[in-house]
Amino acid sequence: MEVQIFGTKSCNESKKALRFFKERRIKTHFVDLKERAAATGELKRFAERFGVEALLDRQGKRFRERGLHVAHVPEARILPLLVDDPMLLVTPLVRAGNQLTVGWDEAKWKQWTAP
Repeated sequence: MEVQIFGTKSCNESKKALRFFKERRIKTHFVDLKERAAATGELKRFAERFGVEALLDRQGKRFRERGLHVAHVPEARILPLLVDDPMLLVTPLVRAGNQLTVGWDEAKWKQWTAP
């Protein structure tokens, strides 16, 4: 099993996700969103499963910095917004094959790693 984690080095939830899989000796591929944005197709995969609204971090600092907290962001505009500015994503985004999670989801990850 190999796990791909999208997040930032400064995000505590992303650090905890990396530690969770490292402790279980599961190979991880970390994509730092500050260095490289997630591909549009990758974001679409998460959006199809959870909806684009679940990917947008409305509580985040970047959301407020851009003034989006006072604006109505229509659902059709969210995916292009996330592609242009990956710092608006809820992190970590974790993918293991066809299994996906958004944010910290230890219970789901334990199911993935159960023998």
